[in-house]
Amino acid sequence: MHRSRIGLLLVDHPTSTHDHAMTFWAGVQGLEPEPDSSDPTFTHLGKLGAVVLEGQRLGDDDQARLHLDIETDDVRAEIDRVTSLGARVISDHDTWAVMADPGGVPFCVVPIQSPELFGAEAHTWN
Repeated sequence: MHRSRIGLLLVDHPTSTHDHAMTFWAGVQGLEPEPDSSDPTFTHLGKLGAVVLEGQRLGDDDQARLHLDIETDDVRAEIDRVTSLGARVISDHDTWAVMADPGGVPFCVVPIQSPELFGAEAHTWN
């Protein structure tokens, strides 16, 4: 048994457009962008209900996109669960994985990122 939920929506931008895009998306929310002090790759952009909105800095050769993170208390079990639904693993990083849905849309399976929301929002899977 494990628990999971869609916990984050990430706005991914290459370095060349990252800062301007983060200012834009934070402004849409009526906020200032808040760089993550522990990892400059990420910028906090507020919440969308129970989903955290964040920005992620990509390499200059990468294309801007949106992607979801599924947070879980058991990464391996969640990878198995979503694979059985039709997802595929793109890259496995031991404690998290980049995956794709059946149409190729990327998403990640990650450990719990928002513990203050996880308990009340996560689904339990057998």
